[in-house]
Amino acid sequence: MDLYVPILVLAIVAGGFALFSVAIAPFTGPKRWNRAKLDAYECGIEPTPQPVGGGRFPLKYMITAMLFIVFDIEIIFLYPWAVSFDMLGVFGLVEMVLFIVTVLVAYAYVWRRKGLDWD
Repeated sequence: MDLYVPILVLAIVAGGFALFSVAIAPFTGPKRWNRAKLDAYECGIEPTPQPVGGGRFPLKYMITAMLFIVFDIEIIFLYPWAVSFDMLGVFGLVEMVLFIVTVLVAYAYVWRRKGLDWD
């Protein structure tokens, strides 16, 4: 049980910080209200009229998000592999090379299809 005490303390500190930040924000934040800030977007920019159905959303945003997730997952798998590289030996090296090659094939496919080009 002693091994979990630091994790519990960290969780309590993180939760306390989150609650403190939310509770103190109304008292310390700037209060510059205007019509644009009170609008639905809350970003301070006047929204442009949108079609009733919301209009078409560019697919490139979703492709970029999916690429980010793929490469993010790749990095998540690379960290434990790098830590235990000595224990895995040649088998671990071959498996990671195959993993990276499959991700790079997907990246090359998207690049060739001009999925990364912005107009």
